[in-house]
Amino acid sequence: MSQKRVYTFGNGQAEGNAQMREALGGKGANLAEMNLIGVPVPPGFTITTDTCNEYYEVGQDKIVELLNDDVMAAVKHVESLMNCKFGDPANPLLVSVRSGARASMPGMMDTILNLGLNDVVAEGMCKKTNNPHFVYDSYRRFVQMYGDVVLGMKPVNKEDIDPFEKIIEEVKKEQGVVLDKDLSVESLKKLVALFKSAIKEQTGSDFPEDPITQLWGAICAVFRSWMNERAILYRKMEGIPDEWGTAVSVMAMVFGNMGDTSATGVCFSRDAGNGENIFNGEYLINAQGEDVVAGIRTPQQITKVGSQRWAKRAGISEEERVAKYPSMEEAMPELYKELDALQDKLEKHYHDMQDMEFTVQEGKLWFLQTRNGKRTGTAMVKIAMDLVKEGLIDEKTAIMRCEPQKLDELLHPVFDKDALSKAKVITQGLPASPGAACGQIVFHADDAQEWAANGHKVIMVRIETSPEDLAGMASAEGILTARGGMTSHAAVVARGMGKCCVSGAGAINVNYKNKTVEIEGVTYKEGDYISLNGTTGQVYAGEIATKAAELSGDFKALMDLCDKYTKMEIRTNADTPKDAEVARAFGAKGIGLTRTEHMFFEDQKIVAMREMILASDQAGREKALAKPTTS
Repeated sequence: MSQKRVYTFGNGQAEGNAQMREALGGKGANLAEMNLIGVPVPPGFTITTDTCNEYYEVGQDKIVELLNDDVMAAVKHVESLMNCKFGDPANPLLVSVRSGARASMPGMMDTILNLGLNDVVAEGMCKKTNNPHFVYDSYRRFVQMYGDVVLGMKPVNKEDIDPFEKIIEEVKKEQGVVLDKDLSVESLKKLVALFKSAIKEQTGSDFPEDPITQLWGAICAVFRSWMNERAILYRKMEGIPDEWGTAVSVMAMVFGNMGDTSATGVCFSRDAGNGENIFNGEYLINAQGEDVVAGIRTPQQITKVGSQRWAKRAGISEEERVAKYPSMEEAMPELYKELDALQDKLEKHYHDMQDMEFTVQEGKLWFLQTRNGKRTGTAMVKIAMDLVKEGLIDEKTAIMRCEPQKLDELLHPVFDKDALSKAKVITQGLPASPGAACGQIVFHADDAQEWAANGHKVIMVRIETSPEDLAGMASAEGILTARGGMTSHAAVVARGMGKCCVSGAGAINVNYKNKTVEIEGVTYKEGDYISLNGTTGQVYAGEIATKAAELSGDFKALMDLCDKYTKMEIRTNADTPKDAEVARAFGAKGIGLTRTEHMFFEDQKIVAMREMILASDQAGREKALAKPTTS
């Protein structure tokens, strides 16, 4: 029997299910599963992850030959369910083409919407819908996405803006409008023509008019996106193997940009930032999905509570909020009720917080995706413990849901989010030790000690650190080094101390003699303020307010569960009494290692110890040994 490469779904039926993530990717498996449990999903089909690996083995021409019969049969399946025909000007079917690996990789690979449009189909859709603005808005979006993803129409130099956005800005300026949605039909038609000309001029390729050619181009482009730079980097960071490959899901288009009864949005069944059990998200009326995530327009809140919280933060009155920025709950109450019920159904079905995308087309709600949502360390712990209390998962599952490296986030100072949003990034290094720190620049360990003793918060800036710097590191709020990696002295010691550290910031030029550091042409002197984000590796100019990490009762409850099921107890290094005390507070069962030599790193004790070792007689040794007790 030949290998099955294509799985269809639609109208409550599906050849796949949620257990088939390895073959169908997360998106394809969940689209199939949503069909099976009664969630409204546009019909479509998924090409397997193994086919992606085949693509890299046999090449584009051979993979198209292997897939052709199955893909054409799947297109006919979608046509029959949607009662329209791919490429037919009188009654056209348009599709989206999306990536979907078995592990969630949000934003790392490529998506194409509105595929199947050409000049003839566009005119036919205008007659069918009597809505030329919608048609040509969809058409210009399609040409832009296809030109970028499939034909490689990208900025020539890193200084250049996106070539399509450059053209859009010129046409908006010519018409005298600010927002894309306010462009006239004539301007949208002009964009389509200008986009096609620019593609031809820059890439040498003609934009394909044949829908079947468009479809194969998009499918193969999604396979290629598995090996783009950002996807490769993300996989390295997340430990995702290259051989997993990506699936390709092709779905009938549903349109959120057909007028004021249409919308698009992204929502979460719980707060991904703090774990609060509150439905939340954003939506836009008369828009397509990328408008929400790309920030082209300011989206509105889905829930009334969320809208009121947003307005309060923004300093907007309740009257203005209701008039200009109503929530979906207020503007589309019946659709909101349906959306709320379905998000609750999906969370209960998957037993985890869900991240969902949806579209409303002329008053009908469609789901385009659901997946287990990404979350902060704080949210991770709270959601896991809440799900245990609610009976949705058991205690062992809660433990396994909590990634050890994300627990580290809970133990370090954090930046105030509002202050961070206004801060200026001046350079990037390696996120060597998580946390947040701000203070005045100092360059030497003794200065760090002295400044700290006088009540100053300091950041120690070094080309690299050595054991002699330990006392200064202990006095500093954070450490920034020009050299060294994630296992450098600065990184290892800082993590052990719970200090924020950014290492390997190669763009900084440290001058110890002048007590200056040059960053991107700007000279910072001793005493100037900088801030470090040890979680991202970013360095900011000036002070950014920080706050201590607040360990919730959920964290302790999680640690208690770990104690309940553990087969191995943890002991701690006791370098100093304070270290031992902190470790015991976090649940260490005893002392596993005492490194007495670390006692001598404080103040000038290490100098005295070296004098004692190198002394030529007993009198010299006794003289040296007397020093630590008087320092």
